[in-house]
Amino acid sequence: MQKDERNLLQVLKAELEFLEKGGYQHTSAFSCWPPLIFEDSPTCLNFHAFDRQRPCSECALMEFVPPDRQTAKTPCRHIPLNREGETVDNLYRWASAEETQTIVASWLKATIRKLESDRPEGQSPASATAPRAKSTTASGRL
Repeated sequence: MQKDERNLLQVLKAELEFLEKGGYQHTSAFSCWPPLIFEDSPTCLNFHAFDRQRPCSECALMEFVPPDRQTAKTPCRHIPLNREGETVDNLYRWASAEETQTIVASWLKATIRKLESDRPEGQSPASATAPRAKSTTASGRL
């Protein structure tokens, strides 16, 4: 199985930038569905890859998916985002798009801080693959 060779820290920073620049704003006149967090962004291995789909098991975000949800149809929807265990999957059921994006942004910021603090001193973000971490909550707890 081919793994996602992208640097995890860079993937998370790019996702945060995408979100903050309005990447999830519903702008298409051709779709009645709003964009999906992680799935409709460059973070997804299959974003605009219509010719050759890769399995989610190869994605860098799988590092954050609980083992019992890794075989779900869309595992990234099951990443715990905070202390309460909220996930994109359950936020889609009750939260507004704005609330969902706020919670995801908080998780991204906390996770980026954790990865940066865990990186060996003197190692630049691009010089090596970022250390893998378990999912962190918005408070920085594991």
